[in-house]
Amino acid sequence: MSALLHIAGLTAHYGDFQALFGVDLTLNQGQTVAIIGANGAGKTTLMRAITGVAKVTAGSVRLAGEEITRIPAPDILTRGVAMVPEGRKLFPSLTVEENLLIGAHARRGNGFWTLERIQTLFPILKERRLSPGTALSGGQQQMVAIGRALMSNPQVLLCDELSLGLAPVVIKEIYAAFPQIKDSGTSIIVVEQDIGQALRVADHVHCMMEGRITLSGRPSELSRDAIHDAYFGVNHA
Repeated sequence: MSALLHIAGLTAHYGDFQALFGVDLTLNQGQTVAIIGANGAGKTTLMRAITGVAKVTAGSVRLAGEEITRIPAPDILTRGVAMVPEGRKLFPSLTVEENLLIGAHARRGNGFWTLERIQTLFPILKERRLSPGTALSGGQQQMVAIGRALMSNPQVLLCDELSLGLAPVVIKEIYAAFPQIKDSGTSIIVVEQDIGQALRVADHVHCMMEGRITLSGRPSELSRDAIHDAYFGVNHA
């Protein structure tokens, strides 16, 4: 498989605070990569650095061989990297349908994802299309946030804490959409605190702690003890 997104030696700061320390990560075409770790591990900062929101101070991000490090966030979106942010961040003044349509402003040409296909993926969004986005349940709002990101027809979809605060049955429904998303040609990086969910959905898993990747591998290769150690810092200097 060819590297769709290649991250090498990525370092990021918030002011004087260093949040990432030389992170290396590769997402191949057709893959789902999961990033796990406790709060404060640097997972969200990594997502923000990829999308051009967090300040990258060293290292590189390449999309399909093209250097996208330090270019403006809107340009990264138009090149094909879309993010489903933690907390969903829907526009409260817009309806469900309007929230979805606003995601299409960055698209270039025609792609697989249209409003109709998003509504087929998540039928409740057609039923509730005229409702205010924030009037929906948490799980339904998450579906809107995913649909909004897909409307740009991204090559890479970044999902930050999809399951946070949601009931298990809703989480299962959201993750059930992943095979269809991948079949459309979109590869996925998902940030998860839920280790079990990450292992179920991912082709490859990275564990982060304090801004560094402490463990990487295919889910079948990673023992429970190794994940525990990498997640909580046991036996790590």
